Formats: sequence, C-alpha cells, structure tokens
Amino acid sequence: MRKYYTRACNFYYGETAKDLILDKKALPLNSRKDLAFDQIEIFQRKTNQITKSNFYSIAEIKNFDGQMLLEVNEDIKNITLEKQSILGLKFDIPQIMGALNITPDSFSDGGLFFEETKAYDQAKLMVDSGATIIDIGGESTRPGSTTIDAKEEWKRVENTIIKFKKNYPKVLLSLDTRKSYVMNKGIQNGVDIINDVSGLNFDNKSFNLLNSKRIPFILHHMQGSPNTMQDNPTYVDVLLDIFDFFEEKVNFCLKHNYKKELIVLDPGIGFGKNLDHNLRLISKISIFHSLGCPILIGTSRKRFIEHIVTKFDTHDRTGGTLASVLHGLSQGVQLFRVHNVKEINQGILVFDKILKTN
Repeated sequence: MRKYYTRACNFYYGETAKDLILDKKALPLNSRKDLAFDQIEIFQRKTNQITKSNFYSIAEIKNFDGQMLLEVNEDIKNITLEKQSILGLKFDIPQIMGALNITPDSFSDGGLFFEETKAYDQAKLMVDSGATIIDIGGESTRPGSTTIDAKEEWKRVENTIIKFKKNYPKVLLSLDTRKSYVMNKGIQNGVDIINDVSGLNFDNKSFNLLNSKRIPFILHHMQGSPNTMQDNPTYVDVLLDIFDFFEEKVNFCLKHNYKKELIVLDPGIGFGKNLDHNLRLISKISIFHSLGCPILIGTSRKRFIEHIVTKFDTHDRTGGTLASVLHGLSQGVQLFRVHNVKEINQGILVFDKILKTN
C-alpha cells in the first residue's frame, strides 16, 4: 500500500490551458492541449488514518524528497500520459455510454425494455442521441437484488446483442455482467467490452477469459454484493480505499500480461456507498487519473440525488445526473454512463463549449 496519493486539481480549459502549457506554468491532463492543471492535492496514509491533505503548485514538486518525490513523480507521469484509444474510442473528448437494462426489476427502468423490440429500439435511440457505447445488462444489480441464473441472464440479452451488432457493427457494445458464462457468450456474439460491477470478484473464471480474449473491461468497484451492499457500507477513507483497490487490480492484470491500456476505471457510485461516500468520490474524482487509465462514472438516476434534493426529486433525476456529469467533465472524466442520452449529451456539448471559450 502506498503512502502518498496525488490528485490533479485547479484545471484550465481551451486556449488558456494551451497558453499555460506552452509557458510551462501548467501540465496537460492526458497530454491534452485543451485541459491543464497547475496544482496537486496530496493525501497521506498514516496508521490507518488520513492526515489532512495539502495543496501544492506544480512548481513545488521539485522540492519534495524521498518516497514522496518518487510516488508523486510516478503519479504525474500517469496523469499527463496520453490515453490510448480503446477499439477506436478516443478519450480527448467526452464519451457517452448508454445504459440499457433488459430486466424486469432494474432500479429505474426495470421492465421498460424487457421485450426484445423495445430493447433494440432503445439501443438505436441512444446511438442516434449521441451514445458511442451501449451497455446492455440482463441482471439487475440494484440494492437488494438477488443473483439470477447465468443462462437466464444470457437469454434475456442474446437476441438484442445479435441484432444490434448486425445493424451497428461499428458501435461499441458493452456487456454488463458478473458471470464468465455470459461474458463468453457475449464475446462470441460480438460484444466489445465487459462491464463487471463486481470488479472481477464474483466469478474467478472471468479474468482468465478476458485475458485470453484480450477484451477490454471496466474495472468497477462494489463493496459487498447487490443484496447487501447498502447495509452500512464502511471505509477508512472511501477515496483512498477505492484507489488502493484499483491499483491492486491493475497491478494484478499487469503481472498476467494484460494491457493496462484496455482497462477503464469506475468507482461505482451507489454500489456499497452512502451519501457522504458518493459525494467524496464525485468531488475528488480526478485522483484516479494517477492510475493512468480512463475514468468512467455512472451517476445516472442514482439515489444519492434524491438524498440531496429530497422533496425536489423526480423520476428521471435528469437535473441531478447532469450536474454530476458536468462536474466530472470539468475534472477530465472521459466516459459517462447514463440513461437519458440526448439530454445529457446536450448538456455536455454546451458546457464543454463554454469551458473552452476564452
């Protein structure tokens, strides 16, 4: 376990970012010329507790010494490193993943797209609305849900996957599953990416399958199981605990010759986290750039929005979703998993334009 953790912060955008990078007053995030930072926040582990974090300008890094200098320099290398495309998907612009739950009991859209025709039509609508990835799932992982049989899960999604890949061969298709049986069936039928909410912890065959096929996957964090994850989730520090989880998993993959460039990180908002946990993760989301992988965040329609807005809650929670997405965009998050693709895409396009206008 490391002692120091580095979070890029104090971001600049557009021409301002370019000028600061040229003047060596700021560093580029992921080698992008239109997104830069000139400060870092450093957290420190100390006997299972967190000392208060401190902020430093990038000019002060040269004054560090010992372990702090080594760890921060390695983090800066990862933060500034250009992110390689995954199956042609580039990360110099925000990308939208459309969530499609083909289940009778998902938390927000359960039953709406359980029929094959409705599921396909929704996938098509999301592509037309700006989604560059479609994430299809056949098992609900909402709080309190129970595991279903792998064959039943595959049966729910099979025909939609086959039809979608036939008609949209160039659109990336992600399969949301925890089971190696379903993963293998999906890969055989054209699935491009695996999204396992268990972080490859549910099925011990999953990683070997992904590694043998060299299939990209989303490394998602969840504490416990869907059935128990909201039963008093506890962390020493949710931000650093999840960072450690990611780092351990990424290093495991590297030791088994799986390419780091194929991994996307998702801190799992709402999966074994209370309101304070979720807010800390979203607020400090840029810490995960230090791991050198693209970041995905899924805040769409999540219950933490209701906990904040109380009586102003709505079914789709589009306003709360968009607010969290735009904050992530300002912190350099590359991928956003959402249900209301057109509305969120509209917000991203407008906000991104405003950020980069000087």
